[in-house]
Amino acid sequence: MKAVFGRTPTSPRRLRDVILAPCQRLGGLLGVLAMPYLGAEAAGASFDFEVLQARAKALALQPPRARLGEVPAWLRQLSYDQLRQIQFDGRESLWRRENLPFQVQFLHPGFLFDKSVHIFEVQGSTTRALPFRRNYFNYGSIPSGDLPAGMGFAGIRLMYPLNGFEKPLSEVGSFLGASYFRFLAAGAGYGLSARGLALDTAEAGPEEFPVFTDFWLERPDPEARSLTILALLQSESVTGAYRFLVTPGAATVTTVKAVIFRRRDSNVFGVAPLTSMFWRGENTGGSADDYRPEVHDSDGLLMQNGRGEWIWRPLENPRQIRVAAFADENPKAFGLLQRDRNFENYQDLEARYHARPSAWVEPVGAWGRGTIRLVELPTKDEFNDNTVVFWTPERLPPLGEAVVWEYRLHWFMDQIQPPAGFVRATRHGRAAYYEPGLERFVVDFDGPNLRTRGEADGLVPVLSVGAGAVLNHATLQKNLINGTWRVAFTLKPDGKGQAVELRCFLRHAQDVLTETWSYLWQP
Repeated sequence: MKAVFGRTPTSPRRLRDVILAPCQRLGGLLGVLAMPYLGAEAAGASFDFEVLQARAKALALQPPRARLGEVPAWLRQLSYDQLRQIQFDGRESLWRRENLPFQVQFLHPGFLFDKSVHIFEVQGSTTRALPFRRNYFNYGSIPSGDLPAGMGFAGIRLMYPLNGFEKPLSEVGSFLGASYFRFLAAGAGYGLSARGLALDTAEAGPEEFPVFTDFWLERPDPEARSLTILALLQSESVTGAYRFLVTPGAATVTTVKAVIFRRRDSNVFGVAPLTSMFWRGENTGGSADDYRPEVHDSDGLLMQNGRGEWIWRPLENPRQIRVAAFADENPKAFGLLQRDRNFENYQDLEARYHARPSAWVEPVGAWGRGTIRLVELPTKDEFNDNTVVFWTPERLPPLGEAVVWEYRLHWFMDQIQPPAGFVRATRHGRAAYYEPGLERFVVDFDGPNLRTRGEADGLVPVLSVGAGAVLNHATLQKNLINGTWRVAFTLKPDGKGQAVELRCFLRHAQDVLTETWSYLWQP
């Protein structure tokens, strides 16, 4: 594992809380500004995923072209609040009249959405365009001006009876802004997002934001429990064909297949990226200016590597940009989790951070050698995403050959926990009066097996401290109040200010009883 500090890349953050509908936020704004446009789909043309792959490959051989169907100035000049007044009329939802289990609503361009995407319906093997229509929307007090004939939509919102057979249907997911998308599980509110591809994230130069420019929605059967969406991705460096199979439920699963063609090499090629927000947590302390103890969409990165080891990396709001890379071969899974579900730790009835979903990437097939890369950026508030994680392959095929990835993306509320114990909490601070010059860390481990064990069972904490500090003292205690086990230890920094890598797990004899706590402390 390596850590990199002090770079000044273009931030992968997105503007938060731009609400186009309840809980709908804006994502990846800068990536939608100047991208190529495919062109109108011929009505009735035969179409499937193989056709889309061939089209993406052909486009990769051409220079990027300017997009058509620009959003007019009067829409681009709308404020955030004005755009919120433009609401989609739910009676115009796609497939509502057919009473199909899935419905699709369209999102209006404007404000920072100054380029539009084009939507098509696929029935059987034929397509039909779904053009923008003014009567789909209620404009409130906004005086509407002229709309060009070629303008599309800002994105789409998917509706489904997520919590049973409710009418009207619940929102289950959306595609909005660059290649961002996100989904909900039953009982969850919107939180972190996924992206189609991350290019040159946290590099010295500008980050590139590929964009979904066109979507094809396959008409579902009356008894369907899944919806298939095809999308064309384009940027200066790549084109790609994407297939999403969306299966909503208590845990919503999005199976993603991406076939990507590169026009040129990128310094960082990030597969299955997730982006989230971490402002404050139990490991960072509270704020004198904010009554809420913790504020975050996700509190940790969980990984199950190719060797079967489970690793928990608590998130941080660092003082400077940092990148960590976890080398692996054929990873089993990784994801950003909201592990803490206790409302008392957030105290936010509006944002409901305790109900933000987790997202878990499960590769399909062998991904080979590469790294799971975690990027953390400093933020002064909760309105910017400052965390992104993705897989970077060690090698890619030559330019012109397809880069193919497939994975299942799980969105859920119930926790994914390793068979052994897991980290329940991480805390850090100082006891200046009797520990001068020392840093104290407290890590709580939990799990059904651990709760049955007593202090006479001979559990041992296994601690490792990287360069930059030395271990001063460590203890392991059973918490008789809640049944967890607490490792408390102090470090003596060497005064050079370098980042210190910390690891800890619990062992009994030769048996590893917990996941590995992995933490990067920056003096």
